[in-house]
Amino acid sequence: MDETVIVIMLKDKDTGFLEKELGSYSLSEDVGMVYNIYAEEAGNGKKVVLRLTCNKEIEDWEYDAIFDYYDTESLAEIVESVEEEDGHYNPIWVVEFPYSDIYTEMANKISIILEMHKKELLSVYDAITDKKDDYSEE
Repeated sequence: MDETVIVIMLKDKDTGFLEKELGSYSLSEDVGMVYNIYAEEAGNGKKVVLRLTCNKEIEDWEYDAIFDYYDTESLAEIVESVEEEDGHYNPIWVVEFPYSDIYTEMANKISIILEMHKKELLSVYDAITDKKDDYSEE
């Protein structure tokens, strides 16, 4: 599989503009689950805001089912916060964690988050395979 590079840019909280590059990280797998990523100044450093999504196109009925069955606690042990974000075509989870200037630390953190997210999504997909009638509107 080809490698994809994601870039973490520092976002100005007031203007919303991306100001400068903090780091770039090569990913060979699971990059399709990254909706977007950036960093913001926090009280005692910088925090990364990573929006995760599904690794496939989903059907309408699956949207709520995925949110219902996704266990955010699976990521809570390695990040500061995980929240669901409505209003997108596919489900989105907003994950926040401290930024590190150490390249390997950040690369490993991103990889672990993506790996855990993928594992949870696969579990959710299995759990909802027979739930279409429960979530479909007639």
